[in-house]
Amino acid sequence: MSFPLLTATAVLPAIGAIATAAVPATRRTAAKWLALLVSLATLALAVVVLIRFDPGGARYQLTESHSWIADFGVRYELGVDGIAVALIALTALLMPFIILAGWHDADPLETGNRRWRPTQGFFALILAVEAMVIISFEATDVFLFYIFFEAMLIPMYFLIGGFGDRAHEHGEEAASTQRSYAAVKFLLYNLAGGLVMLAAVIGLYVVAGNFSLTEIAEARANGSLEMSTSTERWLFLGFFFAFAVKAPLWPLHTWLPNAMGESTAPVAVLITAVVDKVGTFAMLRFCLQLFPEASQWATPVILVLALISIIYGALLAVGQRDIKRLVAYASISHFGFIVMGIFAMTSQGQSGATLYMVNHGISTAALMLVAGFLISRRGSRLIADYGGVQKVAPVLAGTFLIGGLATLSLPGLAPFVSEFLVLVGTFARYPVIGIIATFGIVLAALYTLVLYQRTMTGPVKPEVSAMPDLRVRELVVVAPLIALLIVLGVHPKPLTDIVNPAVQQTMSDVQKQDPQPEVEAAK
Repeated sequence: MSFPLLTATAVLPAIGAIATAAVPATRRTAAKWLALLVSLATLALAVVVLIRFDPGGARYQLTESHSWIADFGVRYELGVDGIAVALIALTALLMPFIILAGWHDADPLETGNRRWRPTQGFFALILAVEAMVIISFEATDVFLFYIFFEAMLIPMYFLIGGFGDRAHEHGEEAASTQRSYAAVKFLLYNLAGGLVMLAAVIGLYVVAGNFSLTEIAEARANGSLEMSTSTERWLFLGFFFAFAVKAPLWPLHTWLPNAMGESTAPVAVLITAVVDKVGTFAMLRFCLQLFPEASQWATPVILVLALISIIYGALLAVGQRDIKRLVAYASISHFGFIVMGIFAMTSQGQSGATLYMVNHGISTAALMLVAGFLISRRGSRLIADYGGVQKVAPVLAGTFLIGGLATLSLPGLAPFVSEFLVLVGTFARYPVIGIIATFGIVLAALYTLVLYQRTMTGPVKPEVSAMPDLRVRELVVVAPLIALLIVLGVHPKPLTDIVNPAVQQTMSDVQKQDPQPEVEAAK
């Protein structure tokens, strides 16, 4: 029996979460180091998965299959394609940086006689989220996926509500109220999506008789499983609704600015760079593969919703006063590009969407974590409270600028490649949508450069005149992310080689081919 590599990659952080939570309260530093070491070991396993995955091999590799709840046809089935491998690598890569960036975010505070923010709990919850996200990317049993798709809401709820941002303009009591509101809103929105999906999962079982993604897809392809058009469309809508909430897609997005704004910067990165990717990934894996006809039927409406997300999110980012909420609205715009690329039904669009998931995760992590370091120094999230930072903390300002330029998809940085592919792929089939979406790029340049101008340039405000530059720990967090943005910006081929075969298989699922150019190139 071969070593269960995929199980180990998900179970290791789960065991690490339990071990970290069990560390005595007096050994806070030991809990931090344990969490960091577990995240690094998980990254090592993810690298092994990446190395052992053969882009030219079978669609799902490193598979594991065991009977679980036999009476209901539920199996413990795991397998990864190129898209899943890329996102597992992204998740495992970001976790050590998230833990390092949050090194002091959960140090206990004293409020009267009440001691709160247990350090062990903070890092244990982060590792628990990592375990659940990784197994969500690996699961090829629909019921198994659903369990962890929903279970990850629990640790995220406590991370948002119990370990929120300390910087609040109206004091700690108001901050606690806002954190609770953001956590409850996050939970209710995602639970509502999950309940709708549960109904669709049950409906799928009634129709197919099992939960195996591969078996259902194969039966649909060879005609042995018949599904009426109306049934397929209703089931598609049930799945898509849950994924659109998680993504988040307009108009189901409103929980994200609250959640990111009230979270610590590392938790905000965990939300938008890791957890939300499960939604867009699931659109590719489940919606398109299980419901190809319904996916094509819904495409025009979904593209319009994605386009609204792009423009709406960018416009609201332009008008934000709060740094973290600005990044949140920018992420809504970026997720609009991802969804647009998925449902453009072209290989360029879907390759670009997959690359966008990875590149957005890296660029948002870089920008948000540097923003978190900035906010922790000044104690304020308001843009107006900053000015002239580049004169007193040039390294901090420089890394903030690179993260911002990556967010606006500057050529030479990783997000440019993915955004370009999404726009090209969309324009090839839906030119009007593609043209309008380009205005999102203009707005991205506006909100990014205005943010940098107002915080980093101009006269030095007295409150930031003694601001220290990035420390060694903070440089260790930021420097690798900046390096990755540059490397993947100039040489994305290693990543495209992994995801392109999976994209071609997805295109085959929906029986779509790329549109032929109207004018052939001269020979």
